[in-house]
Amino acid sequence: MPHDSTDPVAAARRYYDTGDVDAFYARIWGGEDIHTGIYTHEREPVAAASHRTIERAADKIAERLARLGPECRILDLGSGYGGPTRYLAERFGCRVVALNISENQNEHHRRVNAERGLDGLIEVVTGSFQDIPFADGHFDVVWSQEAFCHSGDRQGLLREAVRVLTPQGDLVFTDLMAGEDTPPEALSRTIARLEVDALATPSFYRGRLTALGLARVDFDDLSEQLLTHYTRLTEETRHRATELGGVISAGYLAGLLENLPLWVDACRDGLLRWGIFHARHAHAA
Repeated sequence: MPHDSTDPVAAARRYYDTGDVDAFYARIWGGEDIHTGIYTHEREPVAAASHRTIERAADKIAERLARLGPECRILDLGSGYGGPTRYLAERFGCRVVALNISENQNEHHRRVNAERGLDGLIEVVTGSFQDIPFADGHFDVVWSQEAFCHSGDRQGLLREAVRVLTPQGDLVFTDLMAGEDTPPEALSRTIARLEVDALATPSFYRGRLTALGLARVDFDDLSEQLLTHYTRLTEETRHRATELGGVISAGYLAGLLENLPLWVDACRDGLLRWGIFHARHAHAA
């Protein structure tokens, strides 16, 4: 897996710790759930589709979490503004640790948690998922949505995620990926905004997770949702460009209007993959 030539942790912090990014996510992407959506129709609001992804992923662990009850411990890697974290805490009544690199996002996350009375269930920690500050076997579930694509060492990241899982634990994540036969150069301009050299592929994740002992690795391939998602983001950004111009710098807005259509083209050309991974040890119930 190619590595970013810069510090990937610093790159992720640069990407998220700006007012431009905050304004874009708040007004276009839905504010709390900043990941790919599952759409019921092509004109559905991005925020509604994005929230549906959380529900679909959470359904994969609902039965087990119901058995564990409120003692269950979940770790959300790259937790962003906290939408998924709050959903998990509210739905399952369990304790959730939200590990995230951006202190700007984390301050927002903590504030909303307090407003909703969830700060007793959620601990927001500023840090990198490349070096998770918790002991081996500490969590029943490790969760993430579209965060691993920012990593410059995904193999090390997966090793850390599996390390902190209990022997019966579940790893649930979504990520933006390249198609198996997509050459890295075909996506270089598209993913430049992420400041990484390349995306992982589904086979990369499946192979590494199996090597780490998670023999039950399921992948719900939802790649067909990508074109609708990036088309909606592009349409909304163009339609609301005047409004965005009041809260986003001209340079950042111009970059979005140039970059988002590249994602649409890549989706249309079948260069990208996306879906929900659910991995467990072979003996996990």
